[in-house]
Amino acid sequence: MVRAYTQEHVYHHPWDRVTSAAFRKFTDPSASTSLSHVLDVHTLSRSLDPSTGRLRTVRSITVHSPSLPFLLRRALGGRDSLTVNCVETTVVDPVGRSMEVSVSNVGLRGLIEVEERSFYGPHQDDPGRRTAFRQETSIRCKPLSAIAAIAGKVESRCAERFLQNSQKGRDVVERICGYLEAESIRSKSAIS
Repeated sequence: MVRAYTQEHVYHHPWDRVTSAAFRKFTDPSASTSLSHVLDVHTLSRSLDPSTGRLRTVRSITVHSPSLPFLLRRALGGRDSLTVNCVETTVVDPVGRSMEVSVSNVGLRGLIEVEERSFYGPHQDDPGRRTAFRQETSIRCKPLSAIAAIAGKVESRCAERFLQNSQKGRDVVERICGYLEAESIRSKSAIS
């Protein structure tokens, strides 16, 4: 059984501001309360392709899992949640004005697989001032597939938590876009 969903959002900010904010999402001091499930983030690699101008970044992200159903907690020694390591790969194409972010868990893959892909690009109706965001997520419980009811509960609980955290992440990006917009206005005023 696989639980999958897609979310879309329109940022009322230009693409370059939104992608800058998305990169800063985990380092924003006010994000610690919104993104409290994120425990640690490290950049593993960053490379720039000189022929295309594409920037590729790989980060390690450590998170708390959502609370687990009772039977799974018992099987795991009574723990309510687990610490999970994930890998995020981001490719930014400044020429094509696109950014793709792929995240998957590397820890607990024998238990659950979470795959998430996000796309950022200029909005077709107002490409200079708005950014379209699309996120596709799939969650699959592996060994519990034989016990469909438990697998369904785990997948549902994970999906609920991912939807909540996704909204929190978008809120943080919106807030950072506001900061960047204010910085831009101050800079233009200082130059005048």
